[in-house]
Amino acid sequence: MKALLIGEYRQGKLLDTTYELKAFADRLGADSVMLLVGSDAELPKCDSKVYLADAAKYGEYNPDLHKQLVLQAVEKENPDCIVFVHSSYGWDLAPRVAVALKAGQVSEIVALNEGAYEVNACNAKLRRTVTPKSGRCVLTIQAGAFSPTGEPQGAPQLERLDLSGTASAIEFVGYEAAEQKGVDLSKAEIIVSAGRGVGKKDNVPVIAALASALGGELGASRPVVDAGWVDHSHQVGTTGQTVSPKLYVACGISGAIQHLAGMKKADFIVAINKDKDAPIGEIADVLVVADVMQFVPAFTAKCAR
Repeated sequence: MKALLIGEYRQGKLLDTTYELKAFADRLGADSVMLLVGSDAELPKCDSKVYLADAAKYGEYNPDLHKQLVLQAVEKENPDCIVFVHSSYGWDLAPRVAVALKAGQVSEIVALNEGAYEVNACNAKLRRTVTPKSGRCVLTIQAGAFSPTGEPQGAPQLERLDLSGTASAIEFVGYEAAEQKGVDLSKAEIIVSAGRGVGKKDNVPVIAALASALGGELGASRPVVDAGWVDHSHQVGTTGQTVSPKLYVACGISGAIQHLAGMKKADFIVAINKDKDAPIGEIADVLVVADVMQFVPAFTAKCAR
């Protein structure tokens, strides 16, 4: 089995999620090659072949030209699957490629199950296992679901791609930062987040009090935001903010992949959960097995002294 991995390059930098594509291919048991629209200054560390197209010429994103570059790499390699990260880049380009190839697409894969693909359903409350009917398929993977096991290393075997005479009516202009509303958690050194395990909206101030006692900011998981307990500006995860504080305290958060992807780069993680087998315990430096609403008030009182 062979996989064509589509790396991501943004604002002159190779994105770390590019290495998650290689981790996915390894777990799939597939040989892999990569396509990157980027530059020689930011090449992925790997020992496989990398098709490189110049971002200065084709733009960091241009759906017309990037689709043609992917199709050119497909023609050269004849891969069984073309794999993107489920990002704004991937979810826009992947279906264009799938239509051009008349291939099935599976979006936002979170796990593998005996060669089939697991995706979230019902707002991530359930999972379903799917298998494409087409011989070749286009896939997108959830960021954070397939983390590399070690530091990337190696030197790629470069082959350059060029679209001679191909024009596009689209011009890549640049990026426009979204208007910042509410709290900017990306700059916080300490974050204390509330999860569904806090029980109800009336209990959120208890978590906020701990955040205040530690001199930090209040964060939240998606279920808490979806329930209307906390404003979206406090959400941590792939559909919220990505953070890297010195201390992250997760209160009543089980550890869904989408949440972990947004906070796993924290220097030190404390998880408070009554379930000793909660997934967040796998990445936590300290796991406190206790009822959140009993432990947090006592801990806050100690911190406030």
